[in-house]
Amino acid sequence: GIDSSECENVSKEKETSEESEANAMDSLIDMPFATIDIQDECAVTDVPHINLERSKENERISKAQIKKRKKKQKDHQPNYFLSIPITNKEITRGIKVLQNAILQQDKQLAKAMISDGSFHITLLVMQLLNEEEVNIGIGALLELKPFIEEILQGRQLILPFQGIDTFGNQVGFVKLAEGDHIQPLLDIAEAAKRTFQEKGILAGEHRSFKPHLTFMKLSKAPWLRKKGVKKIDPELYENFISHRFGEEMVQRIDLCSMLKKKQSNGYYHCESSIVIGDKNGGEPDDAELVRLSKRLVENAVLKAVQQYLEETQNKSKPGDGSSVKTQEADRNGNDSDNNRK
Repeated sequence: GIDSSECENVSKEKETSEESEANAMDSLIDMPFATIDIQDECAVTDVPHINLERSKENERISKAQIKKRKKKQKDHQPNYFLSIPITNKEITRGIKVLQNAILQQDKQLAKAMISDGSFHITLLVMQLLNEEEVNIGIGALLELKPFIEEILQGRQLILPFQGIDTFGNQVGFVKLAEGDHIQPLLDIAEAAKRTFQEKGILAGEHRSFKPHLTFMKLSKAPWLRKKGVKKIDPELYENFISHRFGEEMVQRIDLCSMLKKKQSNGYYHCESSIVIGDKNGGEPDDAELVRLSKRLVENAVLKAVQQYLEETQNKSKPGDGSSVKTQEADRNGNDSDNNRK
């Protein structure tokens, strides 16, 4: 004899339990061990022989490995990149239309959208840890220019954009159309990687270079997962699958920071730039040379001041040899004065 209210409570508890299990499995799918047969890894044996000491040791080793892996990932985390900015208004307007069409279907995706001032193609990512390395990066960018001019042989590099695709339904991007422009762009990316690595800069990725124009990222709004948005639904952009967004004539390559405050127009903080296809050919821009020289002089002055301050502090420390000599000289001087008196 169970009344209807109790039946309803039992039903709700069952639904909640099933929902929790579904959420747990969704989380496991995103884990790096998703391809492992969980049943094989976690199977219970008929006769359990648990060695507590060995279990603790394995747990300690596992924690140490995780900590080491996280440190390695942090040590190799890129914070700068080479950018080809998208300046064609036709392309940016087309992407805004695409974004608005998606938001009309799901307004909560607004925070996942890339702002129109930030549209670009990433040519190379790298890690620059201090101002000295940033200066080296600027120098590498200037050295890259003649290699680019050699690849292009006086031709303009024009990039046509058409269609939509995603990386794992997590990053939405406008595709670069197929054509003769692909190979020169790949050659420029390879030349950039080689030039920066030869300077001792940690640059490049393990995966192959795939040029793309990002317009949205779910990682920009991680709270969306809690609301059930775990993937970009292809139906959101199905009307733009073959849409032509326009062509970008590559005129500039920038060395940009991922972490520094963006400019007022929404574009990334830019340390230096080279102009592509200008009249000066392979010669670096005068303005960039002046800018780099100024930075080098400023850094040299700062280093000299720091060195002077360190030496001054060392001399003033108790027990320092120079301090003892000064005290001895003062004492000798006083003894001489007393003898004269």
